[in-house]
Amino acid sequence: MSSRSILTNFTSRFVILMLAWVVSPVALATDVVLETPLGSVEIELFDERTPNTVANFLKYIEDGDYQQSFIHRNVLGFVVQGGGFAFIDNIATAIPTDPPVVNEPGISNTRGTIAMAKRSGDENSATSQWFINVGDNSSQLDGQNGGFTVFGKVKGDGMTVIDAINRLQIWNAGGAFTELPLIDYSGSGSVTEEHLVMTTLTARSAIPI
Repeated sequence: MSSRSILTNFTSRFVILMLAWVVSPVALATDVVLETPLGSVEIELFDERTPNTVANFLKYIEDGDYQQSFIHRNVLGFVVQGGGFAFIDNIATAIPTDPPVVNEPGISNTRGTIAMAKRSGDENSATSQWFINVGDNSSQLDGQNGGFTVFGKVKGDGMTVIDAINRLQIWNAGGAFTELPLIDYSGSGSVTEEHLVMTTLTARSAIPI
């Protein structure tokens, strides 16, 4: 084979490989940062596996609905839950919700994953509320109510922050706040923003994985 033929053959193969790389789908993962008084938590979202749920979650972030939100439910060894209420002008206010998102089960509710909360008896009722699995809740949640959609996971040492939240003393404030975690609350007087586990969620650009 001539040197020209060898060069032509090599060039053709290189072009084919480059085209294959360009047209191949690239899996993406959006990173979200959850900021709390006890530290920040980085979360990787499963854009490819639960696209509707991720899009729903990101819309709440982009609309600013999670600004001034707080953790309203905390069950030791089970879950840390937020996304349902904001604390505005010293009043706990329900976050306005968009239409429910269709359930996308299939990923197990293991420790460190984030999933959508929903109403009992309605598997397609998830809106704004989310929870982080503190323990391995797969046996309890994977088959309950059509399965709870896991749409991301905590990265790095973020679970140290979640565990710290989970260890806070809880108080029964009635209504939706029967398992409310509070910081340095004496048990008397009004609950202020300083007592609540305030949360802010910020999305970063999707990155290839």
